[in-house]
Amino acid sequence: MKHPLPQPAADTRIVSRVVPEPTALKALAHPVRLRMLGMLRIDGPATATQLAARLGLNSGATSYHLRRLAQYGFIEEAPHASRRDRWWRASHELTSVPPSEAKGEALDLDIAFNQAALSLQVGQMQQALEEYAELPAEWRKATAGDDIIIMMTAAQAEALTKRLRDIILEAMRAAPPLGEAASREPGMVPFYVMLHAFPYPGRLPHREGEDTQ
Repeated sequence: MKHPLPQPAADTRIVSRVVPEPTALKALAHPVRLRMLGMLRIDGPATATQLAARLGLNSGATSYHLRRLAQYGFIEEAPHASRRDRWWRASHELTSVPPSEAKGEALDLDIAFNQAALSLQVGQMQQALEEYAELPAEWRKATAGDDIIIMMTAAQAEALTKRLRDIILEAMRAAPPLGEAASREPGMVPFYVMLHAFPYPGRLPHREGEDTQ
């Protein structure tokens, strides 16, 4: 039996996203801050103490990272009945980091952010693999670990990655917002989709004058 993707309704919601400026991207390119931002997006508002317990950190370190995220608009204070603790929530559902077309510091920041993101993603993939055998059968069927190599020009590759992103974002727009458990249908959980696409390593010149292999 086929299970189609959620279909967008006539009033499909807008997925809020942020495109960080270089200084904001530099602040975000930190594994702990990326994890904290992801937790707030997926699970909803939390306090520094709650996040510290989940991350295995002290609340002082967590509070520092939260202030840095708030400084650049990635998170904001969340209204809460408790006046004793400060609650935080993510300001957006998605972070978009367009590939840098410049060299120098801008390119270095792009690489630093992607390195931090990759470290987090590898850890999530490893944990998912460790939990795979315990998943219900229907979720094992929904899990994929493919790698596919296609001969393409740069323009064709760019068009393909754009098409894949559009499909994923369409499904996201049709789904309930992250962090709002009350709006989920029964059986819904956060589903992690990673998109890594790049020229096969070693097949393009990496320096001026270097021959293509």
